[in-house]
Amino acid sequence: QVQLVESGGGLVQAGGSLRLSCAASGRTWSIYNMAWFRQAPGKEREIVAHIVWSGGTTGYADSVKGRFTISRDNAKNTVTLQMNSLKPEDTAVYYCAARDSYSNDYWGQGTQVTVSS
Repeated sequence: QVQLVESGGGLVQAGGSLRLSCAASGRTWSIYNMAWFRQAPGKEREIVAHIVWSGGTTGYADSVKGRFTISRDNAKNTVTLQMNSLKPEDTAVYYCAARDSYSNDYWGQGTQVTVSS
């Protein structure tokens, strides 16, 4: 099992920045890929960014390219999402997720990000 705990959400004005962190514990040696998802009210959950745990290859949703950066610290078992130039449409609950080498998926509890106009 892998446990994930997010932190860093909050309220920010449009154009501002927030930094989300996700701390992984448990069978972290089995993690293959980690990602950030978000879900806005009345909308489906969508992937925002992902990172391969060992190689560091990243990918982003078109809506956040150039504004968000995902990174990881293997020694600390953390993944960070730096969010710049935030827009009101970025308002959502953000979830950290991990997939292990056995294709098991794990989710954090979510953290609220609210961007005011």
